[in-house]
Amino acid sequence: MLIRGEERQRYDCQLVLKEVGERGQDALRRGSVLVVGAGGLGAPILFYLVAAGVGRVGIVDDDVVELSNLQRQILFKTEDVGRLKAEVAAERLAALNPEVTLEPSTRRLAAANAFAVIDRYDVVVTAVDNFPTRYLINDACVLHRKTLVDGAVLRLTGLAMTIKGGESACYRCLFPEPPPTAGVISCSEAGVLGPIPGTIGAIQALEAIKVLTGAGQPLYDRLLQFDGSALTFNELQVARVPTCPACGEAPTVTELVDLDE
Repeated sequence: MLIRGEERQRYDCQLVLKEVGERGQDALRRGSVLVVGAGGLGAPILFYLVAAGVGRVGIVDDDVVELSNLQRQILFKTEDVGRLKAEVAAERLAALNPEVTLEPSTRRLAAANAFAVIDRYDVVVTAVDNFPTRYLINDACVLHRKTLVDGAVLRLTGLAMTIKGGESACYRCLFPEPPPTAGVISCSEAGVLGPIPGTIGAIQALEAIKVLTGAGQPLYDRLLQFDGSALTFNELQVARVPTCPACGEAPTVTELVDLDE
């Protein structure tokens, strides 16, 4: 389908890229991405996906805006405190690009509904700050062979990795089981500088766009490590592990479980 009129003006800087062009822009328009989490990582991810013209974007977040969020969660304003993040995000993003279909959900992603939610999208992006949901999303994407873009931040560091469910190394290839709850430190406890999730979120958005358009090489079997203090990027090759409980030769993860329960 040809890109014309205001649509051409809106996406002009993408259309001139040989890696994208009209074919890539049409792929974005026909594509869909689910972003789980609308916080520090989710905000920049959503901004860039909607601005790029991804046709349908799902936003899953059951939390409300708090004053402490505003230091890094750039979708929200002081006047939004107390409101549901998914609903506020959809309002802001609709104003940015009315051509995109936004699908906010304030229902928590859980084992009972994960497949029904995830299966409706081409790409899933993790933007959460808790291990139970991270493992749940990884397992769902591996079991149903969905592409997952994972990211995490803490203090002045961040990680990003893209997983082709059932084909490339998954999150459990790196970390087979969730850490003990007593040993987990959250961003609210350890701290995080706002530009760190901004940086990792932008990388995750780029990865999702690359997957949809076929441009570039996604972070399959590669873990990108970012150190904001030294301002360095390091890449770790990640091999698919034969004994991985999710994607290995004899997987033990054969159904979804709410780990926090």
